[in-house]
Amino acid sequence: MAEKLPFGEGASINRPPLFCGLNYQLWKVRMKIFVESLNNGIWDVIENGPFIPKFEKDGSSIEKPWSQSTDAENKKAKFDCIAKNIITSALNLDEFSRISQCSSTKEMWDTLEVT
Repeated sequence: MAEKLPFGEGASINRPPLFCGLNYQLWKVRMKIFVESLNNGIWDVIENGPFIPKFEKDGSSIEKPWSQSTDAENKKAKFDCIAKNIITSALNLDEFSRISQCSSTKEMWDTLEVT
């Protein structure tokens, strides 16, 4: 039975499911479950883009420097870095090459969806 699956071993709660270019729909569902099990905030940045701490100045929104952000804002902003690590750890070399130039996890996820 294991020979017919796109992954060689059973699932792990410690490692993201590997995507080797086959059966994207299965991988997508497994990946969503894996990420949500870690933190829903991580899944949120994959679906909606990174959280960027901002403040209002003269009627416009300006990105805050890291040093001026609150601890809560920094934690939310870090979710994009965590998500990038998870996604890149879940891809073989060919799939990694497709998304290596992406700047956010949302962009990575959308690129994998299209290709």
